Amino acid sequence: MIDGLSSLCTDFYVNQKVALKLDLPTSRETVLHMFDRVRKELPAMDRFRRAPDELSLESAEGNGQYNWLVLNRTAIRSGWVNPESVDEAYRLHRMILETAPYYLSISPLDVEYIELLFGFDIETTGNRNGVVFDALLAGSPLGDLVEREREQVLDAQPMIGFALTRSAELRAYVEVRTRPAEGAAEDAGIVSVYLTVRRIGPFRSLDELVASFGPLAGHAERLADERVLPGVVMPIRDHARPD
Repeated sequence: MIDGLSSLCTDFYVNQKVALKLDLPTSRETVLHMFDRVRKELPAMDRFRRAPDELSLESAEGNGQYNWLVLNRTAIRSGWVNPESVDEAYRLHRMILETAPYYLSISPLDVEYIELLFGFDIETTGNRNGVVFDALLAGSPLGDLVEREREQVLDAQPMIGFALTRSAELRAYVEVRTRPAEGAAEDAGIVSVYLTVRRIGPFRSLDELVASFGPLAGHAERLADERVLPGVVMPIRDHARPD
């Protein structure tokens, strides 16, 4: 799936979030032991940062690639930007699921959900919201609300969510977001496509927590290949780069 993405998007990233119901411990020893464990596995992650509401461990950026881990009050988030392969990013995320519960005293009862996100950033030279409208909404009942010939699209950021199982414990969300880019023309900027696959609790054991990652990754790759890349990313790319 990742092969050839450089021709489709400016940046690609694989993020994970473990959402918790109770606050994480913030003691110096607990956090540093967790970060040391991650650094031993991934030595490039050697930059420790502290912000008012979070603690992070990051790698330096090189050739547009970097990875990160963030602990905030009720979530553990990790990500890898422009990995050489999705397996490279998966290594980080699996390690978090395997080790964080023991270092941070997380019980399966505490986990609200786990989600895996594939993000695709596409630079635009024209109206970024107009690009999304023309690629995804033009000709639809919603798109017919706008008289495109004489009206400028100011906001077009669609989102859809759907259940992947009858019980709806496994869910997928596809969201399109737009934002300005530094130094770009007023309307130009970045269009981001987010594919998120989420497994909601309850989780009965720590083993089930780790085992849930495989199905999340499998569904994310399938949806990306079969639906999101051809049906969302490529049309946006084609309208963002009309040449």
